[in-house]
Amino acid sequence: MSENAVRSETRPQVALFVTCLVDLFRPSVGFAAIKLLEESGCDVVVPTAQTCCGQPAYNSGDRADTRAIAEQVIATFEGFDYVVAPSGSCGAMLKKHYPELFAGDAEWEARALAFSDKVFELVSFLADVRGMTGVTARVEGTATYHDSCSGLRELGVKAQPRMLLDSVEGLELTELRDSEVCCGFGGTFCIKYPDVSNAIVTKKARNVGMTGADMLLAGDLGCLMNMDGKLKRENIGVEVRHVAEVLAGMTDAPPIGGKL
Repeated sequence: MSENAVRSETRPQVALFVTCLVDLFRPSVGFAAIKLLEESGCDVVVPTAQTCCGQPAYNSGDRADTRAIAEQVIATFEGFDYVVAPSGSCGAMLKKHYPELFAGDAEWEARALAFSDKVFELVSFLADVRGMTGVTARVEGTATYHDSCSGLRELGVKAQPRMLLDSVEGLELTELRDSEVCCGFGGTFCIKYPDVSNAIVTKKARNVGMTGADMLLAGDLGCLMNMDGKLKRENIGVEVRHVAEVLAGMTDAPPIGGKL
């Protein structure tokens, strides 16, 4: 929907925070998110001025650049009813860490808190705010689900994706052993500690293979790309997709890591 869309008197206006990885590597996740949000009864706007959430700079200790990014994000998104991200990691940065970043700042603290109250991860927004209990999608196959760290621990995303996946016609969900254990990506962690990261994702990939599932799903593209790379290196033939693509029934695009 256009950034200049007219606000409906009855439908909340949601600004989609696309995220860098979705924009650059997997735009289909953004389109799936829009479809799901519109099906939940929202008008969706994608602000063209959006940039990174600032998490790489934040995790690296660069508070000056993080603040500059955060100020721009808040100014761009604070006028909407809700801000929704198809990523627990980016969502947690916006919702949990922006208020910490501006704590004690007379000019920005109140704005950061008001902004953070509007921020939600996509699937939790659909289930907890919009009250969705099912979707109309049909996807044949078996899937397993990885609980990404930020979504799970900072935003409480656990039951919501499983509830909605249970409603996908033709899909059988198989639980993943140690589903709540990190995949080893951790943003800059995988760059700073590559050996530890590789050991973690090796265990994750083997657990995925043990499920016998056709697809591996999660709510964070960084985790999915990390796990997909390891699955391919270990010759474990499992499709990797963002959960939004399955919930929206938009699985025509090749899986993550496939040829477009």
